[in-house]
Amino acid sequence: MISARVDTVLAMGLPCILVDDGSDPPCAAALDRLTSANKERVTLVRHPRNRGKGAAVMSGLARAQELGHSHALQVDADDQHALADIPAFLALAREHPAAVIAGQPIFDSSVPASRLYFRYLTHVLVWVHTLSLDIRDSMCGFRVYPLAPVLDLSRRVRLGRRMDFDVEVLVRLWWDGTEIISLRTPVKYPRDGVSHFRMFQDNVLLTRMHIRLFLGMLVRAPRLVARRWSRR
Repeated sequence: MISARVDTVLAMGLPCILVDDGSDPPCAAALDRLTSANKERVTLVRHPRNRGKGAAVMSGLARAQELGHSHALQVDADDQHALADIPAFLALAREHPAAVIAGQPIFDSSVPASRLYFRYLTHVLVWVHTLSLDIRDSMCGFRVYPLAPVLDLSRRVRLGRRMDFDVEVLVRLWWDGTEIISLRTPVKYPRDGVSHFRMFQDNVLLTRMHIRLFLGMLVRAPRLVARRWSRR
């Protein structure tokens, strides 16, 4: 699966950064082979132990900046996202270079109903945290980040390192004044897909994150309300 997705990205003429977040030996070996076969275009970042999705994304973004890039496209390694939409994401990022281009899923019938309910609850909480509807979806792992504001944020704030990352980074970037532009894109749930969501641990992390963000909203509420009124 990962090999086919890397081939698709490379066929578009894009360099690729792979992050091995403490994978098992067969997966690590497969990533080594991919990197060796595409030395000029594929960079491998390796975490000896699993540090979580957020930590993996931040390692990839930091390496992208080290390589001289101003933006990076994040896409999950599973088969959920439509890589054919990458040109649309990049085109929108060129039009709005200071913004985050965030995927807004168009789900097919493969999505579990429980996932939809959980996502909608998260959307509502994010709208509360921002006192706005600007972030249409905060959970999709298909995005283009402008590197400078994200890495600056990570130096000032300890962002969630696991499944709490995707939501928190968008809310905090929005608080900082970064525009979040949504792009609708198909998302599917493969039958043989492997979920790394840890039911108890990650739900605790997400609950703590929402409490932190709610408290952060209260502190920022006057400024957020003023920002909203200034747009009228």
